[in-house]
Amino acid sequence: MTSALIAATLTAAAPSTAVLAQAPVAPAAPIVAAKSPDKSPGKAPAPAPRTAAAGDVVFPGKDWATNPPVASAIPAEKVEEAMALLKTVLGKDGTSQTVVIHNGYMIWAGEDIDNKHIIWSCTKSFMSTCFGLLWDDGKCAPDDLASKYLPELAKDYPAVTVRHLATFTSGVKVPKDTIDFTEPDYPVGTAMHYSAQSDLLARILTKIAGEPLQELFRRRIAEPIGMDPAQWEWKHVHIIDGVIVNGGAGHPTSGIHTNARNLARFGWLYANGGNWNGRQLISKRYIDFATRNKVDPALPPHDPKGWYTCLPGRYGFNWWTNGVDAKGEWLWPDVPASSFAAQGNRNNICIIVPEWKLVLVRMGNDNGNVGKFNGPLKILGEAIPGNAPRK
Repeated sequence: MTSALIAATLTAAAPSTAVLAQAPVAPAAPIVAAKSPDKSPGKAPAPAPRTAAAGDVVFPGKDWATNPPVASAIPAEKVEEAMALLKTVLGKDGTSQTVVIHNGYMIWAGEDIDNKHIIWSCTKSFMSTCFGLLWDDGKCAPDDLASKYLPELAKDYPAVTVRHLATFTSGVKVPKDTIDFTEPDYPVGTAMHYSAQSDLLARILTKIAGEPLQELFRRRIAEPIGMDPAQWEWKHVHIIDGVIVNGGAGHPTSGIHTNARNLARFGWLYANGGNWNGRQLISKRYIDFATRNKVDPALPPHDPKGWYTCLPGRYGFNWWTNGVDAKGEWLWPDVPASSFAAQGNRNNICIIVPEWKLVLVRMGNDNGNVGKFNGPLKILGEAIPGNAPRK
C-alpha cells in the first residue's frame, strides 16, 4: 500500500493520496479533501479545522491533528518528495512504520504505524529520561559515583560515575547478569565502548527510584503525553530485592516494545523542551544537557573495528546528537546542530529537530545508516515556510 500522506487541507480542494487511519487499512482510491468529517467504515472522524496561527504548535489528544494551517504547513509535494527519498535509502521495510510530526500535526504516516515491537537501543533514551526525572527530583546527579548506589563497584571502579555509564566511557566490564563485576576493560574515561553497561545504569536508577523504571516513566511521562498503554511495555532483566529491574540496553527480552504512533509522542515532548501543552513534565535543563554531545570526538573506540566508531563527538547522555566526529563530519550536515535522536538497531529511530518543530519516527526490522536521514530531513527543512537553510 502507498504510505499515507496527511496533507488534505494544505491546498484548497486538492486531492490527498490517503487519510490517516487509526489502524492499517487496505489500499483505496485517493480521497478528496472535504470539510465534513470522514465517516468511512474503520476510520475515526477527521479532526475539526484548526485556527492556529502560523508557527503555533498543538498537542494531540487521543489522536493527532492532521490538518495544519496552510501558512505554516510544509507543502504536501515536498513531504512526498522527502518520503520517497527516504524509502530509497531504507531497507526492505521502507517507510511503512514512519511518522512525520510538524508543529504538532501528523503530516505523514505509513500504513503500519500501529505495529508494536522492540525498539532496541531507543530504550536507552527512555532510561535517560528516567534519569532526568530523578535528577529533577534531586535524587541523583550526572557526576555521582556509581558506587554511591552500588557499593560493590567501589573495589574495581572507584572513579566511575553515572555520566561515564551513560556515555559508554566507564571501562566497566559488564557481565551478562550485571550483578558480578571483574576488572575494567580499560581505564575510566580513556575510551568509548558501546555495551551492555546500560543495563547496569538501569539497575542503579531503579535503586535510586525505589520502583521499576517502567512505573516511573508511565506515571510521569507516558500517561501525561497520552501514550497508548496497550501499545507499549518495558520488559525486565532482573528482580532484585523484590523490585523489577527493567533493561536499559534495549535487548528484545528486556527493552521497550512500542509503536511509531507512541514513539512520536515521546519525540514531540522533547521537541518542546519537556513541556506538554503547558505542563513541564521534565526540565529543559536535563534535555539541554542530555541531548548535547558528551564524548570527545578524539576519544578512541574500545574496538577500532566496532560499528560505534562513528559515535565519539555525536553522543550525549544516552542520546545520539547531531555532532561532529573525529573527521570533522556532521551526522546530518543539512540539519540544525541542536538536533538529536533516540536510535536503535534495525533502523528504529526517533529524530527530533526542535528548531523546526519536527519529529521523524521510523521503525522497522531491517538494516540502515543513521546518516542517510540527512537528505529527507533537508527536503523537509527547506520546505518549512520562512525557514532558512542551514549555513
